[in-house]
Amino acid sequence: MASVFRVCHFQNTLQGKLDRNKINKMIYDKRILAKGPKVVVIGGGTGLSVLLRGLKLYTTNITAIVTVADDGGGSGKLREDLGMLPPGDIRNCILALAEMEPTMEQLLQYRFQEGTLKGQSFGNLLIASMNGISNNFEEAIKKISEVLAVTGKVLPVTLEDVTLYARLKNGTVVEGESNIPHKSIEEDSPIERMFINPQQPPALKEAIEAILQADVVVLGPGSLYTSIIPNLLIEDIRKSLLDTSAAKVYIPNIMTQPGETTNYTLLDHIKAISEHCPDLGIDHVLINDGTIPNEIEEKYLSEGAQLIRANHEEIKSISVLGINILSDNLVDIKKDYVRHDAIKLSKMITNVVLRNRPSKEAYWIGEISSFKDWIKNLKK
Repeated sequence: MASVFRVCHFQNTLQGKLDRNKINKMIYDKRILAKGPKVVVIGGGTGLSVLLRGLKLYTTNITAIVTVADDGGGSGKLREDLGMLPPGDIRNCILALAEMEPTMEQLLQYRFQEGTLKGQSFGNLLIASMNGISNNFEEAIKKISEVLAVTGKVLPVTLEDVTLYARLKNGTVVEGESNIPHKSIEEDSPIERMFINPQQPPALKEAIEAILQADVVVLGPGSLYTSIIPNLLIEDIRKSLLDTSAAKVYIPNIMTQPGETTNYTLLDHIKAISEHCPDLGIDHVLINDGTIPNEIEEKYLSEGAQLIRANHEEIKSISVLGINILSDNLVDIKKDYVRHDAIKLSKMITNVVLRNRPSKEAYWIGEISSFKDWIKNLKK
């Protein structure tokens, strides 16, 4: 605590006055969030980064384990040109957990509009550059995380160059993450099974340790077959999920995804995970029970996507599997896109931990209460 107040004194000398909001946040991060639950989030895509922005308000003990099967867009080009792992999903997770000014985030998310770099993200190029001066991709991500003051850890699930495949129900085998949904739509045949090459890439040791030490492991939100399941195809990850004592939570997307989960029910999502990771033992599923405006819903319907709902009979079937369903209005619409409400979702995850580890987390809640009282007295 003494080091925190030395920083406070230094800021006061430079600025001429004490910025209480910044100091209070520093103390809160060190005293409260550092004692928060150990949360491991597994997946990829936009959904994962949205959740991370909410989780970092509740704990600094966050580990994001991110798929490296992406082969489309700017990430795919860097993967092909430089022989490096795709940085896109990892970049989004790093930015979600970083402490930075809005201008810096805009810079790292900026995509070039013209020339040979058209469509490429500056953040991807930064990671590629760091990869070039590091011993491996893992080290590069750690260095970037240090530079951007990332809360928690962002880890690639493996350092192997993994290619994702899908077998459709009509027998067609599709190679490449970015090709799978398009081919499924083109052939009007749903996905039956996912697999990877090489078949048994080693998982990052740090990722395995995080899962085994976690209070809660969260799968999703994100694309079922191309963001979540690819991680479950790695034997080391599967085994650690079976061995951990952590509560296991699955968060499906709010909307179905054309070419991946067209017309899928909630039960279909759960069955797909179970088929690829038998005996996983999901404890809780967090689902949305809110609605979306008609004009937004019509837009999604025109693209072949619809709200994922769970009727009474389906909920009964899921309960028989020993899975607890927790629901809330989780809809957050930004620029006509349906996203999860990261704050509500993070609260639900925290409540799962409190339910599973009441004695340990009761102390954490007490610390939050005493800290709030301390701040009130400070302001008097």
